[in-house]
Amino acid sequence: MSVLQKISAAITTATGAEFHAVAQRRAGGGCISDAYAIEDDTSRYFVKLDDAEGLPTFEAEAAGLRELAAAGALRVPRPVCLGNAETQSYIVIEFIDLQGRGDMAAFGRQLARLHQTQAPRFGWRMTNALGATPQINDYTDDWCEFWRERRLGYQLTLAAQAGYGGALQDKGERLLTCFHDLFTDYRPRPALLHGDLWAGNFGFDEHGEAVIFDPAVYYGDREADLAMTEMFGGYNDAFYAAYREVSPLAPGYPVRKVLYNLYHVLNHLNLFGGGYARQTEHMLDVLLNELGASAQT
Repeated sequence: MSVLQKISAAITTATGAEFHAVAQRRAGGGCISDAYAIEDDTSRYFVKLDDAEGLPTFEAEAAGLRELAAAGALRVPRPVCLGNAETQSYIVIEFIDLQGRGDMAAFGRQLARLHQTQAPRFGWRMTNALGATPQINDYTDDWCEFWRERRLGYQLTLAAQAGYGGALQDKGERLLTCFHDLFTDYRPRPALLHGDLWAGNFGFDEHGEAVIFDPAVYYGDREADLAMTEMFGGYNDAFYAAYREVSPLAPGYPVRKVLYNLYHVLNHLNLFGGGYARQTEHMLDVLLNELGASAQT
């Protein structure tokens, strides 16, 4: 039995409706997994494939999609089934025919409502992934500890292991000791986050309603999600104005967003190489200068 036949059988079991894929085409995927749309005469599904060791990442993705869907704030594709077939792991997700345009203001309000879903502690119940990098989500009551140990500190360790030392590590270590000063008058609550909300991880369905996917879910400062929307563009003024109507931002956000996006730039450095080293050091300089610490090596 081929991989496609095994996946078809798993879909049949999961849905209770007979499915035999008669067509398969490559679909937009990321840098981690191969992605396909598969269909028969009546149904279509989105499938990601990885090697067999990738199954825990798919399990975390399915759990993250369910967590977001349970909040009831935004449309999220439904995970159908997942497992191993031959030497590969797979996840099957509801296929949504995404459009290029939709109601960005409604999206902003919906994201603000998603962030109103809160938890007692920062973190999440499992490790998931940011791209190909493990994202450690062990719970803590202290947001600064979470960001220092599970986010920036972890990425700086990976960068050191990859050979990015010197000034980058020196500045990074000094930032870890003082960034808590950005939270003297600001106490974030553990809000449900998508976790990787760049413009490539949302679209609009046939009704113009926003759809979010490829999550890196955890409970953290809502500003971390909002900061990521500003990192690569793709969001407009209507989105931000609508978000702020529902959930105004606290003073200090323009600086904290640099702190939050530093995590993503470090991750890009660790995944894609030295082209991000200069950007990383520049963001470290901005933050250290803002905090009154010397940015000199």
